[in-house]
Amino acid sequence: MSQVKIYGIREHLLPIRNQLSEVIHSCVVDALQFPVDKRAHRFFYLDTDDFFRPATASEHYVILEFMMMEGRTVETKKKLIHLLYERIGEQLGLAVTDIEICILESPAHNWGFRGMTGDEIKLNYKVNV
Repeated sequence: MSQVKIYGIREHLLPIRNQLSEVIHSCVVDALQFPVDKRAHRFFYLDTDDFFRPATASEHYVILEFMMMEGRTVETKKKLIHLLYERIGEQLGLAVTDIEICILESPAHNWGFRGMTGDEIKLNYKVNV
């Protein structure tokens, strides 16, 4: 299981929302081996005054927060991060200083979906990749 929260300044994030979602999803499919039809993205649009950012970042700055069940290797998570920087830069023109990524993990038993906990459910993809 993985969910993505995307934060950015409304006027800059809204116009690229669909394309950014596609790019993020392609990275998740390739790095985490997710099924193509599995996507959980949520966009959080902030006013400029409500989104403090590092001095090195422009108004195009976005934060990507991935919440996932534990089980992926360090190499898999690094692959996801590197793919995100590469593809977002190439396809959306965002600078690496405008992208911040954080992966948050918790045990499968802390997840609940389809009426079960994550450690009880049979998934159609692997978490231990």
